Amino acid sequence: MTYPMPAAPAEQPRKPRPLWLTSAITMAAIATVLIAIELIDALTPNHDLDANGIEPREVGGLDGILWSPFLHGDWSHLFGNLGPGVVLGFLLLMAKRFLAVTGVVWLTSGVGVWLTAPSYTVTIGASGIIFGWLTYLLIRGIFNRNLKQILIGVVLFLVYGSVLWGVLPTDESISWQGHLFGAVGGVAAAWYLASRDRRRRPAPSQPLPSSGVGF
Repeated sequence: MTYPMPAAPAEQPRKPRPLWLTSAITMAAIATVLIAIELIDALTPNHDLDANGIEPREVGGLDGILWSPFLHGDWSHLFGNLGPGVVLGFLLLMAKRFLAVTGVVWLTSGVGVWLTAPSYTVTIGASGIIFGWLTYLLIRGIFNRNLKQILIGVVLFLVYGSVLWGVLPTDESISWQGHLFGAVGGVAAAWYLASRDRRRRPAPSQPLPSSGVGF
């Protein structure tokens, strides 16, 4: 006599990881990479990695646009950027705008430094990107006409608004050009992404015209 085999229990679908957790892990990984690079640089003679930053108006210095955000002059420089950077990057990841905003800001800040910074200098550091992240988060709500985003921008301005003075040439050892063009990139990203989202939004449906005969 045969008996039917019991059906195998259906696999329960795996719950997706919460966005906040993914965002936190991503920023922790980025911070770890930056710390590891600074550790390697500190162990090399004369901090050799720092020579790979942006060299203004030198064709050979163009690749510094790619490398400079990973390099920092010392530990205080790095941790000064990591503090606000982790917070702002986390907010961008939560908004699902991290890659687009970072790409625009990275390129705008790097090219701006290459074109305008003093000759025979090397610019390093992630502060240009951080300024871009900040300005994007400050004004995106205006372009998006979103009250919640505007309120978040107000809170961020109260916490980090004072750093915006860094776009002015107050210290020769600080790349205000990177700060300024990073901030410009943040504004450009906010405008572009808001415009793109409006174009992708479906047009509201129009009521059908009446077919009756009017008298």
